[in-house]
Amino acid sequence: MISYTVRLKPRAERELDRLPIAFARRIWEKLLTLGREPRPPGASKLEGVEGYRIRVGDYRIVYLVDDDQRVVDVARIAHRREVYR
Repeated sequence: MISYTVRLKPRAERELDRLPIAFARRIWEKLLTLGREPRPPGASKLEGVEGYRIRVGDYRIVYLVDDDQRVVDVARIAHRREVYR
C-alpha cells in the first residue's frame, strides 16, 4: 500500500492545539487515515480552489494532495462555520 506523509501547516497546527482534547483525538485519527488514503470516502473536492475537505463532526479538515511527492498538506482544521473564511 502506498503511504503519504501528512504535514500540518503552522495555521492548522495552531487550530488543532486550540481544540478540546476529545475533538483533537478524533481529528488525529482522521489525519492518520489520510496518510493511508488521501481521498477517503466522504472527502469532497473544494469548488473554486484546489484541495479537499473531510468532515469530523462539526469540524472540517481542508488539505491538498501531492501525488507525485506523496504528501498531504493540511491547511486548515476548524469549525464548519469558520473554516472557509
